[in-house]
Amino acid sequence: MRIPQFPESNHPLVKSVSHHSDQELLTLFQRYPDEGKYFTAIFCRYSPIVFTLIGHSARSPVQADYLFAITWRHIFHAIGELDLRGASVPGMENFNLQNWIINMTALCINQAELPPVESIHYCLQEASPPLWCYVQQALDLLPPIERLVTLMTQTFHWSEARISAYLQAEGESVSPDQIKNAIQTGCQRLQMFLPADIRAIYLGQDISNQEQESELDLPSLL
Repeated sequence: MRIPQFPESNHPLVKSVSHHSDQELLTLFQRYPDEGKYFTAIFCRYSPIVFTLIGHSARSPVQADYLFAITWRHIFHAIGELDLRGASVPGMENFNLQNWIINMTALCINQAELPPVESIHYCLQEASPPLWCYVQQALDLLPPIERLVTLMTQTFHWSEARISAYLQAEGESVSPDQIKNAIQTGCQRLQMFLPADIRAIYLGQDISNQEQESELDLPSLL
């Protein structure tokens, strides 16, 4: 089993925070939720351990990659809810992030119900788990109609006319032109809702240029 290499570990924004301790990265991640480099640094530090554990349990490489991604998504959400006040919180006096991540990984391995290989759209080579997590978070911030039409057109490649017909069958009167506008607005909002440093690390955007746009390949991210 070959552990994949993640280019983001060499990105200047990630390297700039890689000297921090686990506790410091956790604190910074919670304190600055609009910055993605802290979680990305945690991912780069512990992805070899997580991938090794998953690689020994998954039935196929495609399922292993998908389980790897959803494990990091679980870690992403759980880390945000950790209470880091140390001795004032029962069980946190001797908190060890590596052990905690290993336990979270074991939990995901034991509880995950993986779909068949042919129904998995995720591609690890195209979308590293931190980007996947932040795209999912950005999608949750979209208005419902924009989220729906963005998923339909980007993931399932439905046309505006087909989406309009589907929505009309569901009792929603939305014209193809309105669908087209919702798709355009949804894609723009989606990138806007991504942290600027995540766009810089994964999409190559200039962090000082908030107007810059890049292509997102949603099928590999959802």
